[in-house]
Amino acid sequence: MTRTVLIVDDESSIRDMIAIALEMADFQVLEADSAQRALALAVDERPDMILLDWMMPGISGVELARRLKREETTREIPVILLTAKGEEDNKVQGLEAGADDYITKPFSPRELIARMRAVLRRAAPASQGVIEVDGLSINTESQRISIDNEPIDMGPTEYRLLAFFMSHQERAYSRAQLLDQVWGASVYVEERTVDVHIRRLRKALGERHDYLIQTVRGTGYRFSRQRSRA
Repeated sequence: MTRTVLIVDDESSIRDMIAIALEMADFQVLEADSAQRALALAVDERPDMILLDWMMPGISGVELARRLKREETTREIPVILLTAKGEEDNKVQGLEAGADDYITKPFSPRELIARMRAVLRRAAPASQGVIEVDGLSINTESQRISIDNEPIDMGPTEYRLLAFFMSHQERAYSRAQLLDQVWGASVYVEERTVDVHIRRLRKALGERHDYLIQTVRGTGYRFSRQRSRA
């Protein structure tokens, strides 16, 4: 599964430079030029990692890191601070704010990606095994999805939806329940957001497996091995 990284920096040239390096390393990139935009993207998209510039106008990167780690829905997202401040006191301040690592500018793309992968390995969830249905397989340890052993890519929200569905088969869930389970109870988004990501998930699965995600009239959705007659 392609990992998604949110780059937070008010300078577009720096975002562009990092984005090019990450895309060449097969990461999916999101960008934010302010703390407010970063918070919205972190809650809605749940990236696998956040690269956060220390010095930004308004809310600083350190303060944003504290906010992210306070929120239930974002506290598990790894954060790497990017800064020109190389003194030990600054590093300690950044790590105490909740950052998982600290990289001093200037840095090489190679170093950045190596540090990112190290943090992602440390943050990987404990293994829950492999679930397979009709050739569709999800490995919750490696966070990989495959069909007939051929890997497929999908966005982080679609991945979480599929992981939840495959772990809770044959039960109907309302849109509100799915928002609570997949997005988090403290996240305030419209219920139609679920419909958008369900469509994306079905498209990612393709015609062979889109029957697994079934619409339950008057309720919401369910994951079922049995084809719906509705």
